[in-house]
Amino acid sequence: MQISDVLIPVGIFAALGVLFGIVLAVASKVFAVKVDERVPQIIDCLPGANCGGCGYSGCAALAEAIVKGEASPNACNAGSAEGIRRIGEIMGIAVSDPIPVHAQVKCMGTCHTATFKYRYEGAQDCIAAERMGGGDKLCANGCIGLGTCVAACKYDAIAIVDGVAVVDTTKCIGCGACAAICPKKLIVMLPAQSKYSVLCRSVENGATTRKYCKAGCIGCRICEKNCPAGAVTVDNFVASIDQNKCTGCGICAEKCPRKIIHRID
Repeated sequence: MQISDVLIPVGIFAALGVLFGIVLAVASKVFAVKVDERVPQIIDCLPGANCGGCGYSGCAALAEAIVKGEASPNACNAGSAEGIRRIGEIMGIAVSDPIPVHAQVKCMGTCHTATFKYRYEGAQDCIAAERMGGGDKLCANGCIGLGTCVAACKYDAIAIVDGVAVVDTTKCIGCGACAAICPKKLIVMLPAQSKYSVLCRSVENGATTRKYCKAGCIGCRICEKNCPAGAVTVDNFVASIDQNKCTGCGICAEKCPRKIIHRID
């Protein structure tokens, strides 16, 4: 065997390697997706939790949406006021400071107060259980309590206690990930300065609610009639509190016969 029998094939492969390298380099330039320089700048202003509470898959997706004008610069509830202001500067628009919020679970249908229609033994996931006739509780608006919201929270701010999700407001930063994933839409975002909340979303009449849950709102209007600020109203058999009117007097909580109006600590 002559040395040329080895060198020629090696040279051919080397030439092909160089050729393919040039082709790939050219292709990377020709088909490159241009990224707006503002996107990485905005990403640096976001918390990086990728919690999905904003409705997007992560902080990078939100940053792209902000640049495209599809999302508000203050769409991230978990972001700091300084970060939000910086995003406004990058976008060249005035942005108001975010209003601090935290999650609140509107249900008190625990294992001891709620009435169950069957025993669920499937996947430990609220979304999966909800597909089984709306969950195992008779109340169509009751917390399923399998912890899908717990898994979604990046801050260890929510836990399942006696079959119902409970938020630790000292840990909650208001990202909204739990609210976004709850199949029952029982988790709402309330202003951090909120004083009282009605922990029920049942829209059944009083007689039906009594059968479904020992802690459900029966729409008796006692809270509404006794609120001196006119902050409590009853609509569709369930009470709600206007946080802009609530003075924090606590009379509604004292008068509620079902004890489902609680002070938010």
